[in-house]
Amino acid sequence: MKVTVLVGGVGGARFLLGVQQLLGLGQFAGAGAAGDHQLTAVVNIGDDAWMHGVRICPDLDTCMYTLGGGVDPQRGWGHRDETWHAKEELKRYGVQPDWFELGDRDLATHLVRTQMLRAGYPLSQITAALCDRWQPGATLLPASDDRCETHVVITDPADGDQRAIHFQEWWVRYRAQVPTHSFAYIGAENAHATAEVLDAIADADIVLLAPSNPVVSIGAILAIPGIRGALRSADAPVVGYSPIIGGKPLRGMAQECLTVIGVESTAEAVGRHYGARSGTGILDCWLVHEGDHADIDGVAVRSIPLLMTDPSATATMVGAGLELAGVAA
Repeated sequence: MKVTVLVGGVGGARFLLGVQQLLGLGQFAGAGAAGDHQLTAVVNIGDDAWMHGVRICPDLDTCMYTLGGGVDPQRGWGHRDETWHAKEELKRYGVQPDWFELGDRDLATHLVRTQMLRAGYPLSQITAALCDRWQPGATLLPASDDRCETHVVITDPADGDQRAIHFQEWWVRYRAQVPTHSFAYIGAENAHATAEVLDAIADADIVLLAPSNPVVSIGAILAIPGIRGALRSADAPVVGYSPIIGGKPLRGMAQECLTVIGVESTAEAVGRHYGARSGTGILDCWLVHEGDHADIDGVAVRSIPLLMTDPSATATMVGAGLELAGVAA
């Protein structure tokens, strides 16, 4: 069975752990369903940024560390047993930005990536090389080899002028607590989905949308030309998981993002934002949290517990999605 998942962020990485447990892959090998299964993750690159001369890919690294057993369990991102000497020394030099946490162990990953980028390797090949060290038990694919970054138009609190800043500055420095007007996926118009990404969608037995941020994670993936069309034309069912629990996103700042684009923070509103494949959207099925409601023409909806308390609970969520779509592991 071939499972392809669109993911971003800490929640997306934890969702992948649930898929692995259900299928008996990665660190759960031998503990799940029997069979020769393949898991491919199409990962958001909109958060990627150049900082301190190195290329940082937060979502790719979070997925790689999480599936490879090396993620910090408290933060949910970055290395386990991290140290911060480089960050502290940069601060003593007065180097900006000083609001971004760059750990010493994590820095090694960024240095390898940067060296390979400057040598001419595409991001997808670099990601595969980095994964040789972590053995994540899944194929991690950047949504594109082209640079495509999420920027945010804000009112600058310092002078009251409107300007665009990188998503990382909006998210980490300002915690999304500045007047915000719109999101822009810089470079998307010239970007292309890789052949590997398009094949992963076309060849899948089921495609899952993780309960990641629908604007700056899944939305940034869908902004890359070719991916939305691939989902709409795929033979496999497309099953989405609501990131909204009882009218609120469980993690991150999805509510602030949804407010900016005029979408309510409800399971139904987010499902309608994605839309049905029978119309002009991308969904066949939509899983919402128990007690939440969604009525979306052309989309099969089921209410189940969606709290990813551990990989086992997440595996149950994944299994319910496969069942709703009529796909057996």
